[in-house]
Amino acid sequence: MSPTRGALVTGAAVTAAAAVVLTVVVWPEGSGSHPSRDTASPSGTSATAAAPSPSRSYPMSSAPSSIPAVREHTAARGPGWQPGKDSAVVIAEGSQVLADEAQLLAKELKLAYRGAEAPREGDVELALGAKDSGPAESYTLTVRDRKVKITGPDESGVFYGTRTLKQSLKADRTFPEGVVNDRPDRPQRGLNLDIARKHYSAEWIEDRVREMADLKLNQLGLHFSDDQAFRIESKTHPEVVSDEALTQDEVRRIVGLANSLHIEVVPEIDSPGHLGAVLRAHPDLQLRNTQGRESRGSIDISKPGAAKLIDELLDEYTELFPGKYWHLGADEYQALMVRDPAASYPQLQRAAEQKHGSGATIEDLATGWLNDRAAVVEPKGRTAKAWNDGLFRDSRVKADKNIEIEYWTGKEIGARPPQEYLAEGYKMLNLNDEFLYYVLGEPNEFVYPTGERIYEQWTPMVLRGTEPVAERYSPQILGGRFAVWGDLPNAQTTQQVADGIRMPLVATAQKVWDPRKPELSWAQFRELAERTGSAG
Repeated sequence: MSPTRGALVTGAAVTAAAAVVLTVVVWPEGSGSHPSRDTASPSGTSATAAAPSPSRSYPMSSAPSSIPAVREHTAARGPGWQPGKDSAVVIAEGSQVLADEAQLLAKELKLAYRGAEAPREGDVELALGAKDSGPAESYTLTVRDRKVKITGPDESGVFYGTRTLKQSLKADRTFPEGVVNDRPDRPQRGLNLDIARKHYSAEWIEDRVREMADLKLNQLGLHFSDDQAFRIESKTHPEVVSDEALTQDEVRRIVGLANSLHIEVVPEIDSPGHLGAVLRAHPDLQLRNTQGRESRGSIDISKPGAAKLIDELLDEYTELFPGKYWHLGADEYQALMVRDPAASYPQLQRAAEQKHGSGATIEDLATGWLNDRAAVVEPKGRTAKAWNDGLFRDSRVKADKNIEIEYWTGKEIGARPPQEYLAEGYKMLNLNDEFLYYVLGEPNEFVYPTGERIYEQWTPMVLRGTEPVAERYSPQILGGRFAVWGDLPNAQTTQQVADGIRMPLVATAQKVWDPRKPELSWAQFRELAERTGSAG
């Protein structure tokens, strides 16, 4: 978690984007037959029936220019597609749920929207296929007979097809003839933003959401409570809210925009540590050692009022954030970062034994706290998440196996390697601080990450340091998020943050969509980012 821690080639040649599988279709003289492929399409849709009719007046097409690069493009001869004065966006009969995506694309391309009707020459048609027609978030984009058709098994897949169309048109003005079959490698792909230690306006966050959507990222983490501030309006506990904070109406606007762009917002109230802003309003719940000294940001989980306060906040904000996930934090509880926790905090040791039996430890108490908070959000339909250092190797009480572990560091004393959690069956998300941590002011030996290093060295399998975990664990690794932390909030302006994270985020988007070694060099990738608009 948070590290307060001590812790494009000329023309179309280079448009063959990174790691694209390019199938060249060549018809024999006089043949009117369609191409065939042995390789199964990633989206489960055969390109055979959808392939363009042959023409000898055009060269073979190249893959479209997009970031992330499309995973498969079946080339063909033809003029490709570009919008004309009579072009419009339409939706297939029975695909009315795609009206929002169609209207957005029409607005972006400055085309008419004609609703559910048959496509004409020059049109773009969006169509929803059967749910079993391909993997989640996959799509097929076909350019043939001067028409575009984008299909997918779900709305998000079709939306991602529109992002590929939009980017390629911006870069090259014409979308190439042929068939794209595309899908993400990992289901969770995104940006994590610390809005607690540095205040960002709703408009700034919305700009990041729009950038994320064009990169096919689907998850925005919002860490809004920490020692320095609590940054979202509360109706139940207004006393904990900082002067500069988002209103609940602003949050609803952000969440609404994100949902419309197929981005899930993952909120986080970290506990039992990183609660300094909350505890300033509730000093009676502040954890203190035997000498009466405050444990920075730590709530005394031996007190019944502690659970009551945090659960009331969880109840309120799970209503404000009606998504799939809730981040519970659980990292850096200061009581567990001293030499002898039981001696320094005997009240916690007593509570551990009372709740979990003789021989229980404060680690058991903290793990029980995490499980209890998960039990608050899970009945509301949320999947709980926690930072890796909130789960302990030797505790008697084990964290619920349904909790997704977000692995950020192996640098802290006693930090467990990711293989331990994976071997225990946990699912994990990659926020490797070696590559993905943008910490304002670069404290504690952190350095601003570069897009080049992410692009060339990192994959979702590289959870800790620079070495990947064993391939057998791949099904348990859900993806990754690039993270911005505000340790020294005044070190950069919000505009500097937006500029600084852009190319690292673009590189992250490429590698969570397709972790294979890119075919473009970093210089070519940067040029592609400029031409597609991804670089700002």
